Formats: sequence, C-alpha cells, structure tokens
Amino acid sequence: MQIPFVNLKKQYLDIKDEIDSTIADVIENTAFIGGKHVESFAANLSALLKAQFALPVANGTDALFISMKMLGIQSGDEVITSAHSWISTSETISQTGAKPVFVDTNKFFCIDETLIEENITENTKAIIPVHLYGHAANMDIIMSIASKYNLHVIEDCAQAILTKWNNSYVGLFGSTGTISFFPGKNLGAYGDAGGIVTSDENLFLSMKRFANHGSLVKHMHEVEGINSRLDSLQAAILNVKIKYIEQWIKQRNQAARLYEEKLKDIEEIALPQTHHLCNHTFHLYVIKTKFRDDLAAFLKDAGIDTGIHYPRALPELECYKYLDLDLSRYPNAISDCATILSLPIFPEILPDEINYVATKIREFFFKRS
Repeated sequence: MQIPFVNLKKQYLDIKDEIDSTIADVIENTAFIGGKHVESFAANLSALLKAQFALPVANGTDALFISMKMLGIQSGDEVITSAHSWISTSETISQTGAKPVFVDTNKFFCIDETLIEENITENTKAIIPVHLYGHAANMDIIMSIASKYNLHVIEDCAQAILTKWNNSYVGLFGSTGTISFFPGKNLGAYGDAGGIVTSDENLFLSMKRFANHGSLVKHMHEVEGINSRLDSLQAAILNVKIKYIEQWIKQRNQAARLYEEKLKDIEEIALPQTHHLCNHTFHLYVIKTKFRDDLAAFLKDAGIDTGIHYPRALPELECYKYLDLDLSRYPNAISDCATILSLPIFPEILPDEINYVATKIREFFFKRS
C-alpha cells in the first residue's frame, strides 16, 4: 500500500467540476488581478472566521511582515515568538529591523506562556504566538501579558484556520491574525496565498494600502508599499474550497482520533496532546519517538510518506548564530525537533490507510524488542 503524506490530487478530483469551472471563469474573463473573486474571498474569509475585516495577500509570510510593519515594528524593537516554528515567523521580524526573541515551547508544541514575561524588556513591542500544527497557544494568558505591558499580539495562524481557544477562533484575539493558504494547508490554494484578519479598521486600511504599493486608489500612492496581492486565480480556487473546510476539519479530527486509538498503547512513542480549552484542527498529526529517523526510514520502505516539522528549532539555525543564543534556554523545542515525526493526515485518508500506518509502526517496534 502507498500512502502519501497529503493527497491533493484526490481532493481535487472530489471537487473537480467546481474547480475547473471557476478556473475557466477567471481565464475567460481575463480577470487575473483583483476583481470579483478576490472581493468574494475576502468576504467569505471574514464570514467564516466572524472577523470584522479580512485582507487577502500574496502569502502567509507577507501577512506577518505587513502586520508588523503597519503596527510600527522597526529597528531597535524586540518581538517575542516561539522557538519552534517555520522560519517565516522569525525572518519577518528581522525584515522589519527588529530582533526576534525566542521562547521555549510547552507540551502542546506552542510557546510556553509561563516563560514570556521573563523575556520582556524595554524594547519589546510585540508577541507572535504560533498556533503550531493546528493547536492553539494559550491566548488568555498571552493577551493578559500583552495588556499588562502594552504589547501588540500578532497571531501566526498559518497552520490553524478555524482552530479555537476557549470557544473563540484564533486570529481574533490579537491586533491581527495571519493565515497561510499554501497548497498543503487545511485550506490550501494551488500556489502561494495568504490572508490577514483584524477588528481594527484603521489598521486594516493601512495594511491594505501597504500591500498594494501604498495605494488605496489606483495611481494615488500615499506611502511606499509592497506588492502583495492575492491573485484572482488563487482567490477563485479558495472560494470553492472554503465551502468544504469545516467538513474537512471534522474528517481530520476523525483521523486523529483513529490514530490515537490505534497507537495509544505503544510505549516508545508520545502522541500529540490537546489542551482542554483548545479545539484542535490537526493540520499535522505529530508523534514523538527517540527512534524517529529509523522509524521514518522503515515507514518509507513500507510505502508510507512522513515529514518532520521542523528538524531544527529556530534558535539552532545558522542564520541566528549572530544572536549568540544560550541554547539551554530551549530544551523542549530542541528535544522535540529531534524526535518529532508527522504522520500522513488529510481529510480523504481512509481508516484502512490509518490502520496500515499503525500496523507498520507496531511492526517496527516489535522488531526492536
């Protein structure tokens, strides 16, 4: 049996007629930049998340950068974020001229909220919690800290669309919530795409202006900006797929529950944990084992694709050597990155496929005993 890590082809075939029709409409009308599809997606995203304002942009990385720039993050500032994330989270801090300040993670793979306060200095201007793998960071405590020190909060929801913390969608707690619609995400385009949600109208307009060359009216450039527009083709595709996202997340949760049932008694692995206040969306299903590399190779030989998200904690990366960080401050993030393994999970995965993955994992550990 061959089991891909994700199966975007099967998802396409399930909604092929709708996807083909909307792509044809974009081409037929040569509506490649802006227009009805982008406007509709902004409205659909706002309605889905119950956000007051939604801004489609070119990708999730730009969403972070635009948010920080329009919140006034600049050279000399510090921004606190998780030690365990994709580099977009931290590189965009550096791109504003600010300094990334890493904080270790907790058992949910999210920033350890109990360690944030000790990392705040007079230069701290913002916190970027990362809702990693579809699990929410503790937004109650993070927002309390932010309020106490008058800090902005930019939520990195790249992997967490429709994730809830304490019955509220992530992305709606902070000044902004940033989203990625990279093809492999729970709601994925057929290329790069991103979005920002906010409840602040003035901030929304400033971000919209900055993302469109500093202009809200064509040729009227109030400031210098960047080019970060979501193209119409991706918007049209997302308008089809957004209708299915809630059902797809239900299917992901069903898959996660079946994995837990089949793997829970294997002592050599640790299964993902979910905080009782979090509604997990399982963008990834991540186990931990000290035999990670051997297990991944064994599963590959059995036709099962896996992933590592991510093999090194951010403070360990070569590009952050200039910060001269004390790596002993990030024991959880560093340990996790050495032991994590992402198993195949996607809405269309079948129970028989999950059973096969679980059987092969059992076989691997049986052979080691």
